[in-house]
Amino acid sequence: MSELPEHNPDQLPHLPKIAIMPRTHTPPPAKFSHGVRKGNILQVAGQVGFLPATEGRPPTPAGPGLAEQTRQTLANVQTVLTAGGATWEDVLMVRVHLTDTAHFAAFNEIYDEFFAGLKQAPAARTTVYVGLPAGLLVEIDALAVLG
Repeated sequence: MSELPEHNPDQLPHLPKIAIMPRTHTPPPAKFSHGVRKGNILQVAGQVGFLPATEGRPPTPAGPGLAEQTRQTLANVQTVLTAGGATWEDVLMVRVHLTDTAHFAAFNEIYDEFFAGLKQAPAARTTVYVGLPAGLLVEIDALAVLG
């Protein structure tokens, strides 16, 4: 078994982290970015189904139902991917958080429809999460590797 060379951070090129903050997104309520790119890796933070931001107005969900919120959430993830120089074809992993186990089947139908034209589907994980703000039903984040 060969050994890996010793890790010396002084010998590695420094790649800056680039915050991705689309204008269409509401500024985060704390110190974080909607996405971060470092080199060819882009992490999209958890996105929800808020409509594009309107200055002076609070964030507004796309609708009360799972379908509207899921489509808007996927569009919001796509906006961050695009702003970071990526596409869905670059996405390796999608993590989905639903607030109700009864939503799995309906979510999967919308997800399959959205990704119908994708050459290769990303890995995915769906969990049930009860910590989303009131009225929100789904949150999605994604990890993309470009190149």
